[in-house]
Amino acid sequence: MTAGTASFEVKACEIAFYAPHPTIEGRVTGVVRVRIEEHFMGNISRYALDLKVKADVPSATADQVRTALLAHAAHQLNRLKARHSDRMPTAAE
Repeated sequence: MTAGTASFEVKACEIAFYAPHPTIEGRVTGVVRVRIEEHFMGNISRYALDLKVKADVPSATADQVRTALLAHAAHQLNRLKARHSDRMPTAAE
C-alpha cells in the first residue's frame, strides 16, 4: 500500500440493542455496533461505531427485524465508506 492510499474496512457488526419505538406503531429502533479498521497515511486505526438504526416492520419475526436493522446499518456504512473512499487527485490552482 502506498502512502497516498486509504482503506476503510468493516471488521465486525452486531446488534447491541433493539426495541419497539415508544410512539410510532410498527417501528423498531436500535443500535448496531460496528468495528472499523482504517488505514490512512501509514497509520492503522481501529474503532467502534454505534449506529442508531430503525425499521418499519409492523408484523415480523425477530429474525426479520434483525435483518431489517442490519440492512439499515449497512446502508449507513455504505454512505460513510463512499465519503471516505479515495478521490481522484486534483490539480493545484
